[in-house]
Amino acid sequence: MDLLHSNGVLIIQHLQRDYRAYQDFLNFMSHVGDPRNIFSIYFPLWFQLNQVVGTKMIWVAVIGDWFNLIFKWILFGHRPYWWVQETMIYPNQSSPCLEQFPITCETGPGSPSGHAMGSSCVWYVMVTAALSYTVRWKDKSAVTLHRLTWSFLWSIFWIIQISVCISRVFIATHFPHQVILGVFAGILVAQAFEHTPAIQTASLRMYMKTNLFLFIFALGFYLVLKLLDIDLLWSVPKAKKWCANPDWINIDTTPFAGLVRNLGALFGLGLGINSEMFITSCKGKNSCKISFRILCIAASLATLQLYNFITIPTYTEYLFYILSFCKSAAMPLTVVALVPYCVHSLMRTTEKKLN
Repeated sequence: MDLLHSNGVLIIQHLQRDYRAYQDFLNFMSHVGDPRNIFSIYFPLWFQLNQVVGTKMIWVAVIGDWFNLIFKWILFGHRPYWWVQETMIYPNQSSPCLEQFPITCETGPGSPSGHAMGSSCVWYVMVTAALSYTVRWKDKSAVTLHRLTWSFLWSIFWIIQISVCISRVFIATHFPHQVILGVFAGILVAQAFEHTPAIQTASLRMYMKTNLFLFIFALGFYLVLKLLDIDLLWSVPKAKKWCANPDWINIDTTPFAGLVRNLGALFGLGLGINSEMFITSCKGKNSCKISFRILCIAASLATLQLYNFITIPTYTEYLFYILSFCKSAAMPLTVVALVPYCVHSLMRTTEKKLN
């Protein structure tokens, strides 16, 4: 692994030295690959356009990020910004200098990359969903258009994935092999959900059982290894020790923070889809109207941006996890049930006045 890591450091140095002019773009692409964007941007857009795709997107994101956590705990992957400080392969303490950025100091293990895995699995769902509409075209000109669309969308997919990967390597939070592993692991998870139609008809009980299983398995895995004197949170002290600025350390990047956030999102989706508000609004006559969908998208995106202003206190770790779960559950619940119900009520009131 030392050879793989040392070659990765050379690539990071090359990127930081020769592509500094693209720093703003690469930082932006790192934000594009942030798994949290799935719940605040991609999901609100797609759920109102196609509820099947939106539901699949949340399941893929949650299960993909859960597998990412388990893989990270198994693989014990180092991150470049602390590995160069601790490795003994460089003689006479001549370790390479890697520049750090405000988004560099993530505290979890590095392999596979969560950003690369989350980005690839969700964009895979979006691309395949878009292409499913063009497959139905039968005439000759439409087939040609489908092929052009296929080439265009998959080109966009790979451009985004490569850009996200390069950005994560540039900021020294991942080695190249970690982002490559993340991309292909994400695609595998997304492809697996192409063959699981049961999630579209899952009851609230099924959502709660899935949540419970994911939580108990992850917690049990952590506790069993802790009994064997294997600390799965070994990366947190390293991040705190070698991060250039202590203010860049964020509890939101710890392994359990991601787990709690995803379980909250899945629970919120299950609660929303099985609510009376969802059935009344999204299964009613207004659900087919373009105006209803556009209003729901606009209202959902605007409302979810307000959630960003809610600051969760970090002085107590357990309180942070509880509030993070609640906030994450509220986001899909807002998109699936609260906003559509409000829009539906508003449209119904307006129609009554006109009549």
